[in-house]
Amino acid sequence: MGPKKKTKVRIVLDTNVIISAMIFKGEVSKIVNLWRNGTIIPLFSKGTFGEFKKVLTYPKFALSPDEIEVLIEEILPFSEIVDIKEEVSGVCRDPEDDKFLSCAVSGRADMIITGEAGIIILRRYRGIPIMTVSGLFRWLKKA
Repeated sequence: MGPKKKTKVRIVLDTNVIISAMIFKGEVSKIVNLWRNGTIIPLFSKGTFGEFKKVLTYPKFALSPDEIEVLIEEILPFSEIVDIKEEVSGVCRDPEDDKFLSCAVSGRADMIITGEAGIIILRRYRGIPIMTVSGLFRWLKKA
């Protein structure tokens, strides 16, 4: 028997996790290397990608249109765009967060990574584990 084939982990990253990973330093920024080296495949839906693009324009980040384009090009080639086949609604405290669950269900995600308390509290949704960034790193060490 040959070496065990590495499977890529299909992950829905919430917007704050992606932006923190791309803009700030620290533990969360290690996520960028995970998609670059093929360990994870970030999943987006039209809704989650739309939110990502919108948040990049917030004045607090002071990003130029060119810088925003560079950040989008940093993740998009490594990602998969998911067609939402099943809309999740009324599950999260914040209705805006349901789109991440819809993306995870429709995209057959292995997990959802978030810092949002209203999503983390669920722990799992339809068998899909929901965890923080540090939970992801602990999981990857064990895997």
